[in-house]
Amino acid sequence: MRISKVTTKTGDKGETGLGDGKRISKSHPNIELLGDIDELNSVLGLAITNCANQDMIKELKSIQQDLLNMGGEVSMPESEIELLSENRIIFLEDMIEKMNLTLPPLKEFILPGGDEFSARIHLTRAVCRRVERSCVTFIDTGVDKKHWLRYLNRLSDYFFVLARFTTQNIGGSETFWERNS
Repeated sequence: MRISKVTTKTGDKGETGLGDGKRISKSHPNIELLGDIDELNSVLGLAITNCANQDMIKELKSIQQDLLNMGGEVSMPESEIELLSENRIIFLEDMIEKMNLTLPPLKEFILPGGDEFSARIHLTRAVCRRVERSCVTFIDTGVDKKHWLRYLNRLSDYFFVLARFTTQNIGGSETFWERNS
């Protein structure tokens, strides 16, 4: 697909086109999910601009590709095409396990923060959780794409562990939640 014209004026009345050519309201759960995926990808892109580790940048950009693949599937919900591979869920699980082995167990909740990159990853994680909620709403309309939910759930876990991992690797410290007594 080549996009040669951005302004088409076809959405001026509150509808937009899906990848399969079908037109739906911009308030439809499908479009909400697409918008949230786009926002997640953008927030992740912002975090990447503050990352100095080239291997991590490569890993995060591969996740951006996953999000575009997921968006492709969302834009054609009735299609059997699977652009987001189950292997990517396994990839996230492997990365989570690898990073988690180096981290101390949590005894309390942590406050998002650390260095700037870790804070941006925490923000990315929070946006990912919203995408997951939008995905549930869309799937509740009858779309059978449960692998999207598994991917998003692992992805938010990945971002949480990555933020902790990064904070630890720069020699920073996590700020723990203090219970009011």
